[in-house]
Amino acid sequence: MMIRIRTAEPSDAGPIAEMHVATWRIAYAGILPDDVLLGLTPGAEQRNWARIIATIDHEFTVHVAEAANGELLAYGSAGPVRPNGLPLSGEVYTLYVSPDHQGQGLGRELLFSMFARLQAQGFGSAMLWVLAANPARFFYHAMGGAVAAERRESHFGVALDEVAYAWPDLAKVCRQFDMTYQGRAGGYQ
Repeated sequence: MMIRIRTAEPSDAGPIAEMHVATWRIAYAGILPDDVLLGLTPGAEQRNWARIIATIDHEFTVHVAEAANGELLAYGSAGPVRPNGLPLSGEVYTLYVSPDHQGQGLGRELLFSMFARLQAQGFGSAMLWVLAANPARFFYHAMGGAVAAERRESHFGVALDEVAYAWPDLAKVCRQFDMTYQGRAGGYQ
């Protein structure tokens, strides 16, 4: 499948919102309260993502994976690390792949495109937080992330365990990715 990874545009807010609702309902079923997941609406999420996309700047980015026909298949966001006491400089805030397109390598390509963007912005390292009960945490381990910390946080009134995965040397990660994906059609913008 030909895909292109690019920076999100205002017109992407609607498709991102629909994917956000669908992925959350699947990924967090049995983890987050049902009323939270059922209360998600594409309209509310579209307003939220429109606001987020409007804040893209030289440090913060939202990337999307787009099929040749223009369909959005995945999205993610990254920027400066939020305060957490870890000696890391960049952070991946979100990464979601449409349920119909999981297991096709889109998550890997999107993750590494955000790493490349972080490195180009001068961030030497990166991390992300994932719910410990979310099976996606194994994906981050497979992508070379090392467990850097654990914490318990309240989300929607529920105390949940989280795990931080870290990539302390983005230059090394990006070199490995470039060697693995040299010549990939579509490129990154």
